[in-house]
Parts: sequence; structure tokens; C-alpha cells
Amino acid sequence: MKMVTPFLAALIAASACAATSLCAKSETSTVLATSFDCATASAAVEKLICRDPQLKQMDIELTRLYRLTLTDVHSVPSPDKVEIEQRFWTDARNQCAAGAEPKACTIRSYAERAHQLRQGSAIARTKDPSRLTDGPIALRCEGFNALIGATFFNVEPRVMYLKWANTAVTLIQVPNVAATRYSAKDSRGSYSFLQDGDEAFFQMPGSKQMSCTVEPTG
Repeated sequence: MKMVTPFLAALIAASACAATSLCAKSETSTVLATSFDCATASAAVEKLICRDPQLKQMDIELTRLYRLTLTDVHSVPSPDKVEIEQRFWTDARNQCAAGAEPKACTIRSYAERAHQLRQGSAIARTKDPSRLTDGPIALRCEGFNALIGATFFNVEPRVMYLKWANTAVTLIQVPNVAATRYSAKDSRGSYSFLQDGDEAFFQMPGSKQMSCTVEPTG
């Protein structure tokens, strides 16, 4: 019998959320809502979020994480600084409307901010059944010196945010019958992350496919 590794367990949790009503409940919950009123949305990005189910769920989840972080006196940075950061983040997110790919930019913005909030606050990482995020976990990939932080957004399609050193990439789940695959492309080239059973593989531009495991934390 194959052992369920921590990495596999994280993806199983993501799959369970996507496959059951848990994810759907988060959008209809009386305590969870978008960070702005869609009926009066004026910014172009807000209008995009309101008409796109994936982005709408990401906004609802980020609002949940942000509110939890504000209650965490031990968060890094402190709640008062998180509040200031959130205002700057909102302004930066709204600028996605001016780019060539506003939705892709907005997804990256939410994925990065969710990673930051979850990384800095233990309360934000609590196992709330309505959550749409997991992580971050630390990945050790064969032949790669830096640890890779990974945060998952359990929306449809799912989103995976990876960060190492001064580099970050946001990957989107793509259809694959045999395994769970995420992909992305930027100015450096193409990225691919594959999870098959209890094995995981990451490939970045200019490198061969690397086998990855979860690094123990805590």
C-alpha cells in the first residue's frame, strides 16, 4: 500500500473541496462575501470579478483570509501593517485592468496575496471547512537548491502559486486524465507541475523535470 505523503494529502484535500459542495458553500455563506458590492462595482477589475465565477471565489476567499489575519496579534507583519498592505494590494490589483491579460493578472494578484496572508498568520491557516486555500507547504525538488513555497487555490480551475528566492509563478490546472497537472508561461518560458499518485514533478524553463517532495516544517 502506498503511503499518503504530506504533499499528496494536501492535494487530496484540494480535490475533495473541488469535488464536493464545500467549495460552492463558500460563495453562498451568509458570513462570506466579496470585498465590494457587485451591484455598485465601478472599477473595471471589480466588474470582471463579479462576472467571473473563478475570480469571484478567489475574492471571497481572500476576504476571509484577510479578516482572519486582522484578528491575529501574532501575524507577521502585524495586523495594522496588514491593513495598510491590503490597501496597496487592492490598488495594484485594480491596475490589472490596464494590462493585455486582465484576468491572468488578477489571478496572479490573488494567488500571491493569499500566499502572503497564509504564510504570515497561523489563524489564516486554520482548517475552516469553507476555505478555498491550502498551504503554504515547502517543496524540495531534486537538483534545485532553493526550497519552493506552494499555496493552492481550490477554485475551478484550480490555481497553484509557487515562490522561491526572488521568483514566483502562478500555475493553472489543465485537463489531464491520468494525473493532476498545472501549467504556466511567462517571459522566461513554460512551467509544468505534475502530481501523479504520491509522486510530484516540477519543470521550469531551461531545466529538466525534477522530482519533488515535501520538506518537513515546524
